[in-house]
Amino acid sequence: MHHMSSLTTLLCLSAATVHASPQWHRPPPPPHHNNSSPLLVDLGYAQYQGFQETTDTRMNAWMGIRYAAPPTGSQRWRPPQSPRSNRSTIIQADTAPPRCPQSFQSPVSPDLSYTGDEDCLFLNVFAPEGAKNLPVFFNIHGGGYGAGAAAGQFDQLTQVNDYGFVSVAIQYRLESFGFLASTAVQNDGTANAGLLDQHFALQWVQQHISKFGGDPRRVTIAGQSAGAGSVEMQALAYGGRDGTKYFDKGIAASPYTPVLYHYNDPVPEQHYLKLAQEAGCYNGSTTVRRDADRTILRCLRNVDSATLQTANFNVGGGINYGSWAFVPAVVDGGFIQDLPSNQLVAGRVNGRVVLTSHNSNEGAEFVDPTIKTASDFDNWLLSEYPDLTQRDIDQINNVYYPYKDESDVPFATCGNCGGPNAINVGTFATGHQQRAIEFYSEATFDCPSYWLAGSYSGRGKSGYKYIFSIPSGKHGLDQVAESLIDYPNGLVANIGGDLHAALTTAWGNFIKTGNPSISNLLANGNSTGDTSPNPASHWPEFTFNGRNSWQAINLNNTGGVLYYPFTQVSGLPSPAQYMDPGLMNNFTQVNGYTWEGGIGRRCDFLRSIGSRIPV
Repeated sequence: MHHMSSLTTLLCLSAATVHASPQWHRPPPPPHHNNSSPLLVDLGYAQYQGFQETTDTRMNAWMGIRYAAPPTGSQRWRPPQSPRSNRSTIIQADTAPPRCPQSFQSPVSPDLSYTGDEDCLFLNVFAPEGAKNLPVFFNIHGGGYGAGAAAGQFDQLTQVNDYGFVSVAIQYRLESFGFLASTAVQNDGTANAGLLDQHFALQWVQQHISKFGGDPRRVTIAGQSAGAGSVEMQALAYGGRDGTKYFDKGIAASPYTPVLYHYNDPVPEQHYLKLAQEAGCYNGSTTVRRDADRTILRCLRNVDSATLQTANFNVGGGINYGSWAFVPAVVDGGFIQDLPSNQLVAGRVNGRVVLTSHNSNEGAEFVDPTIKTASDFDNWLLSEYPDLTQRDIDQINNVYYPYKDESDVPFATCGNCGGPNAINVGTFATGHQQRAIEFYSEATFDCPSYWLAGSYSGRGKSGYKYIFSIPSGKHGLDQVAESLIDYPNGLVANIGGDLHAALTTAWGNFIKTGNPSISNLLANGNSTGDTSPNPASHWPEFTFNGRNSWQAINLNNTGGVLYYPFTQVSGLPSPAQYMDPGLMNNFTQVNGYTWEGGIGRRCDFLRSIGSRIPV
């Protein structure tokens, strides 16, 4: 049985060529210090005093560790730099760092706060008592590359997995501060400052994590949504030529892969000029000469932070529904050198092994909810993807995403049992609205997740894949089950204790060993006592080719107590919700290529038009 159910949204949301990566400058040896506190860590450039979280968690914490110099003033849109020495006092690492300036997906509510502090390149470290040479869990927060912070402490994830690793949570520049792109920015800075911040933090881990009990040779980079997209970007970094220098494993849950323009394409150039205009640095003239472009950038570096944050807010509110204005960009010879649809399928990636996933209904909150007709659908396509040709649109309408009038009532499709599939019926919509949701889901989350898993098949690498089909399958629903957000026992609709224990352990096993397989008992559900064979106990490796290609584990459940019945008011469905006791795991091995009416075939099509999406 597949419940029609939902959870309130939890998301706010890669040879020998030498590359110009910003590098850590090793500080001089620190002077001798007699302080014997076991939680005092000397990083050379500063000393941080950690603390024990609580007596019952066995976890030590260091919060607000500076890993880079303030990226302010003349350092806006430049690669991160090493922190300046600050040894005049011991820094008490017991306070969460200030958030970076924030922005939210369009349409932006005027009630949302977007203020932040540009001096925000900090990270938090959490280590079990007595940690020594433990694997490292390096979490990159999500939020559309525009929002979020190093807020998680990952106590449950660590405890469920026997205190088996050290955790690091980082912050990086967001929105226009981290992802402003244009010819001017690239000529006198960098178009992917936020990604370079993440990479710089990985270098910090290589140099310093052993002081906290972590093993720099065993680093898992992980994230959900834009955090997972960041894992994808770090896998692609510098053409995939870094190997395992900075990490060996990656976990990408719902990798957010928005349209990825070249830094000098019309859209990023327009957003750059719009930001400049809103900040008072550009008068809106139609022609911008190179000398004027330099003047604009100089002005943007000189305006106060509040003005720039307000300008960013205004730009973000005027773009396509569900989108962010400032996201990563392709730079020839730079950090991101090619489209994911090209580089991933070619297998040019960093790291050794990856675990990746997508939810069954990713796109609902990103797509304009007013798509009722075929004309609406075509107009939406051209608004989101203006480079599509008429032939592309004809193939979308007639071959890959055809309209079928199959149901007026939304429901969760079963994936592989025949009947309606997700192209025309979903948990929140049907018809043309659902076609748009599914197209966006597959172009932005689902297919990049499959491509990422396949990019690690062969050549001494491994990829693993799961589909999170727990109703409603909405974007962000999985975070509680993965313990990226703490699980309040028995209080989350459609996510029972058995599912939480199973998926949290799968993540932990992957962090520790590079394999997500769990016991039959965990896979079937601790509460059942069932130890019969379950495919999650021998998690299949994902490959693009061969007899057992495109294999994935589908996570679903059944049973439970009805908590909230299905309702539909004014055409907006509110799916049914079930809770423990009685929610039971239903994990199966599936063929991802034939899933939901042949998503593999549609991913092949999306890759063929990848330069026009672009993804």
